[in-house]
Amino acid sequence: MRVGLISDVHSNRVALRAVLDDMPAVDELLCAGDVVGYNPWPGECVETLREVPTVMGNHDRMVSSDRNFGVNGMAAAGISYAREALDADQRAWVDALPRQRVACDGRVKVVHDHPRHRDHYTYPGEFSGDLLGDEDVLVLGHTHVQAHERFDEGVVVNPGSVGQPRDGDPRAAYAILDLDDRSVEERRVEYDVEAVVDAVREAGRPEETGTRLRKGR
Repeated sequence: MRVGLISDVHSNRVALRAVLDDMPAVDELLCAGDVVGYNPWPGECVETLREVPTVMGNHDRMVSSDRNFGVNGMAAAGISYAREALDADQRAWVDALPRQRVACDGRVKVVHDHPRHRDHYTYPGEFSGDLLGDEDVLVLGHTHVQAHERFDEGVVVNPGSVGQPRDGDPRAAYAILDLDDRSVEERRVEYDVEAVVDAVREAGRPEETGTRLRKGR
């Protein structure tokens, strides 16, 4: 069974389309959260992922709760924009996202940040078998850093960020999980970053929201 893994789309419709166009045939697609935030297409990204099993990221939660949790100006601007741009049905979808999901007959658990500590940035250096429970594979996001590691207990994988990579590679990130052998293929795809930079500017969002995409930071 092949599973497509995405995370941290952050309202970047251009990157999301590039990833979905590039993705090979999979049996399931899972999203580790933060569909909205930062970029200017929250509604379009919600509509694209409406049927995809998705968990609630911290930006999704801030939109849903109408509260900001100590974020910087760029993040706050994106959250405010999403609150205004989402229609009632799209907002209801975000509101209903769960903290975690178990998929693929219990073999895969999906969270946004850390399985036990909400909002914790679980960087690759913290990957360990202790993060796993009964599942074979733990999928998480939040750091925007693509990585995976295999342990006796199973696999921990961050597919990286579709819409705002922060690992020095500006290409949109995703991963393919093969559950038959518990292997992970980390994948990157180029997209029209300048189109996003222009759209961010036209939407009146902070300039750096777009320009940072050029360097993947």
